[in-house]
Amino acid sequence: MRSAPSSPSPQESGSSPATATGPVIGRALRILGAFSAQHPHLSLSELARRSGLPVSTVHRMLGDLLVWGALERDAQGRYRLGLRLWEVASLAPRSQGLRERALPYLEDLSTLVRENVQLAVRDASEVVFIERIAPSCAVPTLTRVGGRLGITTTAAGLVLLAHAPAAVQEEALARTIPRHTPFTLTDSGRLRGILAQARTCGYALSDRQLSTDTLSVAAPVTTDDGEVTAAVSVVVRHGSTSVGALADLVRSCSRAISRALDTPDL
Repeated sequence: MRSAPSSPSPQESGSSPATATGPVIGRALRILGAFSAQHPHLSLSELARRSGLPVSTVHRMLGDLLVWGALERDAQGRYRLGLRLWEVASLAPRSQGLRERALPYLEDLSTLVRENVQLAVRDASEVVFIERIAPSCAVPTLTRVGGRLGITTTAAGLVLLAHAPAAVQEEALARTIPRHTPFTLTDSGRLRGILAQARTCGYALSDRQLSTDTLSVAAPVTTDDGEVTAAVSVVVRHGSTSVGALADLVRSCSRAISRALDTPDL
């Protein structure tokens, strides 16, 4: 009995795994990347427009994304990011262990200050918030878990940039910085001074840079070899508290998290 002929390999058929799957993956990522904090729900036509893909292509791929759980449909038939995507993202090793170790100390700090307490990491020239505790009485902020902001406009970002490699600092300072308020710092010379001060004082201050009624203070979280891996920040209403007292609390929290990160699991 003759066996069925085997299918040709990608090399034999003139294609490669990269050309066979790369474009498909790229299109799927463009669809997922069409969503944002400002556009969490999108229709088929909106997805096509924001992703730059033909409607027919988007429609064809939505089925697989829905089945896997990357997308869901709301009551109006629009699409939104699915819970499965969040489940996978929460497993990212860079944030998972860090968040787990830091959370008890962030909660303690939140109890003390009764304001927004945040944990952030750097991704290139942006700051990404991986944890946030916001009591009901806290001042409203523009940050959210998973959200990104320019690295020079928040205290957490300034702390992370202050301890980043020189090449990263130069790239961030060379960029055009959008002005969110009249107090947003856009001058590279002034920012260099603030970064130097953050390294000396052990904390950074961002005063009304994102909104005219908020002030944030942040301190670095370090590993046992001195590498800055994250930043703890507190956001308060401008003029509501002493910056020095707030900085002491934030630095105490960041040091406690640093020690926890260096403690081996039992």
